[in-house]
Amino acid sequence: MNAYEGVTATGAAELLARARTGEREAFTALVEQHHAELVRIAYAVTGDLDAARDSAQLAWIKAWQRLPSVRDPQRLRAWLIAIAANEARQHLRAQRRRRVREIASPHHDALSAQDMITPTDRLDLEAALIRLEPADRGLLAMRYLAGLSAEEIGVVTGLTASGVRTRLSRLIARLREDLDHG
Repeated sequence: MNAYEGVTATGAAELLARARTGEREAFTALVEQHHAELVRIAYAVTGDLDAARDSAQLAWIKAWQRLPSVRDPQRLRAWLIAIAANEARQHLRAQRRRRVREIASPHHDALSAQDMITPTDRLDLEAALIRLEPADRGLLAMRYLAGLSAEEIGVVTGLTASGVRTRLSRLIARLREDLDHG
């Protein structure tokens, strides 16, 4: 259960309404509920825990600035995740412009699923994921780390739900092929 699931729809709507008016305590509560998830999403895109933390922090700044534009509390989580994924992609673009490429070593506390796969499998999967485009890693993270539906992902990415499902299916097939040949 993530922090968002523990908040009732009425409670989330009230918290969002209070945060939209500039109430810092309400915004702090939103940060406490969603920050860890935003870091996980950014990590899935960047592969670097420090970059993920930086991206999540920048996402919160943008969220604070744009919070008055959010009207539907049920879309808040997907909206925040999209901002974090975008910040992570921007971080990677900035890195490329500086022509600095670093591959971060895996942080064992960053992904809970690591207990279920061997170290060799984990390295193969991380290598396969790193070869994907950041936008594709973002889609996978939104679906499999954040648990967003194809419809929710579509709202934040501008794709149709069918388009999201198709891209995810192709990405999974590509990863399987990459792992089979690795």
